[in-house]
Amino acid sequence: MDTTVHDPLIGRVLDGRYEVVERIAVGGMATVYRAVDTRLDRTLALKVMHPSLVGDSEFVARFIREAKSVARLDHPNIVGVLDQGADGAYVYLAMEYVAGCTLRDVLRERGALPVRAVLDILEPMLAGLAAAHRAGLVHRDIKPENVLIGADGRVKVADFGLVRTVDTQTSAHTGSLLGTVSYLAPEQIESGAVDARTDVYACGILLYEMLTGGKPHTGDSPAQVLFAHVNHEVPAPSEAVPGLPGQLDLLVAAATARVPARRLTDAAAMLAQARGARAALTDAQLDAPPPPWLEREGRGDDAESGSEDATRRVPVPAAARPAGDVGETNRTTRIELPAGAPPPPADEPPVRRRRLSRRGVLSLVVAGVLLLAGGLGIWYINSGQFLRTPGVYDLPRAEAEQVLRDAGLGVRVTEDFSDSVEAGHVISTDPERGERVRKNATVTLVVSQGPPISEVPNLRGVPLAEAQEQLAEAGLVAGEEDWRFSAEVPQGAVIETDPEPGAERRPGSAIDLVVSRGQEIPVPRVVGEPEGTAMQRLREAGFEVEVAPERVHSEEESGTVAEQSPGSGQSAAEGDTVELTISKGPEMILVPDVRGMSEGEAKDVLEGLGFRVNVNQLFFTGTVFNQSIRDDEAPRGSTITIWVR
Repeated sequence: MDTTVHDPLIGRVLDGRYEVVERIAVGGMATVYRAVDTRLDRTLALKVMHPSLVGDSEFVARFIREAKSVARLDHPNIVGVLDQGADGAYVYLAMEYVAGCTLRDVLRERGALPVRAVLDILEPMLAGLAAAHRAGLVHRDIKPENVLIGADGRVKVADFGLVRTVDTQTSAHTGSLLGTVSYLAPEQIESGAVDARTDVYACGILLYEMLTGGKPHTGDSPAQVLFAHVNHEVPAPSEAVPGLPGQLDLLVAAATARVPARRLTDAAAMLAQARGARAALTDAQLDAPPPPWLEREGRGDDAESGSEDATRRVPVPAAARPAGDVGETNRTTRIELPAGAPPPPADEPPVRRRRLSRRGVLSLVVAGVLLLAGGLGIWYINSGQFLRTPGVYDLPRAEAEQVLRDAGLGVRVTEDFSDSVEAGHVISTDPERGERVRKNATVTLVVSQGPPISEVPNLRGVPLAEAQEQLAEAGLVAGEEDWRFSAEVPQGAVIETDPEPGAERRPGSAIDLVVSRGQEIPVPRVVGEPEGTAMQRLREAGFEVEVAPERVHSEEESGTVAEQSPGSGQSAAEGDTVELTISKGPEMILVPDVRGMSEGEAKDVLEGLGFRVNVNQLFFTGTVFNQSIRDDEAPRGSTITIWVR
C-alpha cells in the first residue's frame, strides 16, 4: 500500500514556492520529498523536519546549522543546500535533487562489491568529505544512507544534519548522543569528542561493509554494538573475504584504529591512501567478483539496519574506568551493558596465584629494570623530540606551509606536474604523511604545477622527418599533413604548424603540419606531341616523366601523347612526376550499311558505334539513300555523312 497518500504534505506548496510531489525517504529527524521550485521551475529535494520536533529548539538549531554549514561548501561530491525556511509547523531545507539511489540500496541489492566499484564509490565520497574537513566541519553521520549515487554515476555526500565544527565537543554526560550506532567512533561513545577522525572511522566501517557485505561489529542490542566499538579492533576484511588484497586491510586498519592518535587524520589523508592502494592493485584484483556466499540474499543485515542504521539519540552505557592509570595507547575502557544483556567474553582466563621462589623474585627485579630502561627509551622516542609529519595532501600551498610550521617543522618547496591535483595544491611530502621526524626538521612539499604542459616548437623550414622527431622530444605527436606550394620554404620542409609555435598543449597532443611542395610550376601541354619530344619538354620544365606501360586508342596519331597527368593548365612542384599515356592511333570500326533506314535510326546506329554523323537532307524527313562510307573500316570518332530524301 502506498503510504504517501496519507502524507498531508503531498500536493502542498510550502512557503508559496515549493510544491511537494512525492516522499523519497524518512529519517530520524526529517522526511525528504521530491519537490518543484515553482519560481525557478526546477526539481529539488525538500527535507522537512518532523513537526513533533519543531518545538525542540536544539533540533531547529541543528536544521539551520546544516543549511549554513553546507551552504559554505561548493564541491561536486556534496549535495548542495539551496534554501532554508519555515511554513507554519514545517521547517525545511531545499536541497539539490539527486536522481538515483543510496549506497544502502546498492548494498541491500548486491551485498559485497568488487574492489574497483568500492574504490569508485569511496574516493569521490572522501573527496567531498575532505572539502568539509578543510572548511572545519565534521559530518558525524557518515553511513550508506547518506551516500547518494546519481543516475549519472556521480557520488555525493548528503545529510549534514549532525554537522559540528572541529572545536566542538558533544557532551556525553547527558547519558546519550546523536548518531548511528554501527558507525560511531570509540571516542564519540566514551567522551562525545568529535573531529575529522570520527568521520574517518565511520568511512572505515563503511569501507569494510562494501568489501564484505556486512558490518564488523554486530549485536543483539545497540549497547553490545557500542561495547564492541570501544573494546574490539575492526577485523581485517580479508578474514571475511579470503583473497582481498592486503592494501585494503591496511586501509581499513588505518581508518578504524580505536585510538584516534593512531588513525588517519582526515578524509584527505584517507583519500591519498585509498588512491595509493588502487595504484598498487592489478586489474584482476580490482575486478575480481566477491565470493558467491557474500551475496545479499540470506545475510540478514536488513534486520540489523532497523536497529543500528537509524540516526537517533543513543543511550550511552555507563563506562567503568579500570583501576590504575595507564596511557591512552593501551587503556581498556569497559562499558557496562544494560541489565539482562549478555556479558562480553573474557579476554583472558583467570591467573592463578603462586608463590615465587627467590630466583623468581630476582628474575622479576631484572625484568623490571629492563622494562624501565626500555620504557624510558620509548618515552624519549615518543616525547617532544619527535612528531609525525602532518597530512597536507591537496591543501593549497600556503595553507600546507602553515600547517607544517604550526607543527614546528621547516618547509622546503619543490614543484612537479600532476594530472589529478589542482595547480598550487600539495601532491606529496617528504617525509610522507605519518612518518616520524624530529622537531625543527625540514619537510619538502611537492606542489602541483597542474597537468604537464608541452610547448609547440618552431618548425618552419625544418625537414618533415626532423620536425616529427622534435615534436616527439617535446612530448607531442605529428598530426595531419597538408602539402602546399611555397617559393620560400624548400620542398619537404615545414611551412607552419597548427597551433602556432609557443602554444601550450597537453603531452601527447597532435600538432598539424603544413609541408612545402616546393615552388609552383605550370605543367605544359604535350598531348599530340611525339613521345620523345613530350618527355624532353617536361624534363626541361623541371618535372620527372613516367610513361604508362599500356598504349591506348585515341584520336591522336600513333606514337604521340594521348593523355597526360597532371594536365595542362594545372600546376605541380619541381621534381613532381608527370605521367604520359601514348596513343596507338584511333580504333578502326566497320561502318554498317544504313541505307533504307530513317534518319533517326541511321544516326542511332552510327553514333552507337562511336561515329559522328553529318546529315545532308533533301527534304524535311525521309529515308537514307546514300552514305559516305559503308562496309569499310573508319576510325572511331570520325564523321560519316548520310543523305536523306
